[in-house]
Amino acid sequence: MKVVIIGGGAAGMTAASRIKAIKPDWEVTVFEETNFVSHAPCGIPYVVEGISKADHLMYYPPEFFRKERGIDVRINAKVIEVGEGFLRVRQNGRESKYEWDKLLIATGALPKIPNVKGSELDGIVTIRHPANAEKLKRIIDEAKNIVIVGAGYIGVEMAEAVSSLGKKVTVVEFLDQPLPNLDKEIANLVKAEMEKKVDLRLGEKLEAFEGKDKVERVVTNKNSYDCDLAIVATGIRPNVELAKMLGCKLGETGAIWVDEKMQTSVENVYSAGDCVETKHMVTGKKVWIPLAPAANKMGYVAGVNISGGSLEFPGVVGTQLTKFFELEIGSTGLSEKMARSEGFEVRSTVIKAKTRVHYYPGGKDITLKVIADEKGRILGAQAVGSEVAMRINVFAVMIQAGFKTRDVFFSDLAYAPPLTPIWDPIIVSARTLKF
Repeated sequence: MKVVIIGGGAAGMTAASRIKAIKPDWEVTVFEETNFVSHAPCGIPYVVEGISKADHLMYYPPEFFRKERGIDVRINAKVIEVGEGFLRVRQNGRESKYEWDKLLIATGALPKIPNVKGSELDGIVTIRHPANAEKLKRIIDEAKNIVIVGAGYIGVEMAEAVSSLGKKVTVVEFLDQPLPNLDKEIANLVKAEMEKKVDLRLGEKLEAFEGKDKVERVVTNKNSYDCDLAIVATGIRPNVELAKMLGCKLGETGAIWVDEKMQTSVENVYSAGDCVETKHMVTGKKVWIPLAPAANKMGYVAGVNISGGSLEFPGVVGTQLTKFFELEIGSTGLSEKMARSEGFEVRSTVIKAKTRVHYYPGGKDITLKVIADEKGRILGAQAVGSEVAMRINVFAVMIQAGFKTRDVFFSDLAYAPPLTPIWDPIIVSARTLKF
């Protein structure tokens, strides 16, 4: 049996490893267009900041998969055509044709490029792949005045990375808040923190890049900002071109449609990772939420099913974490805005608490917003401050399990004065929501 995987990222390499573990005699070949596999794109800002080296963003190098797991990993190998039972690959300037019995498309996502005047100028960069991280760091190190377009997760993380290097940083965002998935009460706390470190310009629409050969200005509908480098972080889109070539159905989100077993609409063709849509566990609707934990699990599920097993991917609740300097930021489930747009009758609470008991030193602030429906079912949670991850992860599990406010209140969470307050913010939120 010949299994071919297009894409050596999280989903692709997890699937390849699972297939070889279950079917060690099968031929498994991975084609990756860069020289990085099993990589972590979320680490790019930390390479820029100098916290990590780019090659550390590979969990395992290609040679590990070849020697230890028997996977034929082809790097710098770009798939340029795919059809029923075959594909063509360009590698080292030569094109070759390969056959497959089963195929996994794990092509990830691509940055969105704004269609504005001057976007072809030098000095405009996007954040996409760890293979480009060292080059990106060199470019940023040489710049002094940087404009970041977009204040989503990538924009916020790059703003921290670049400003920590002592650069002059302007962040331009079309919306009236950073991190558009957050509700206003939480986003305003992020806004206040960002304004201490960068020139944050909200409610401004990008209209053009200007310069002779290299970008010199970013122009919005309200202002013009001088720069010698522009970082575009205006979102990403699923990379679906090869899937379309093969005739795979696209879903309502524009990503590749798959069933719970990660099978596409084409027989013996599977897809996983940032290029596919999935189900939201709260609304039951199709969503495209490209995040690494889900991509790894999707790859695992695909690998099991390609190998003849039966495993279903249940969906996501959209749990996300990031930080801006000392401010941790997290969310899971639905925001209040999203919940109302989905037709839920919403109750919400916002609480501010300490992370330790009052008499033990070192306690820090955390602000938590929790959203529930009229029956008390927890729909979502957001938090900023310190020790955010543990609270958001607890809420992620609670949402997935269908907890109501009463269940949250009576959750037997751990307590110790050096670590938590006796009334954990999670418990307090349920008490204020009532049940």
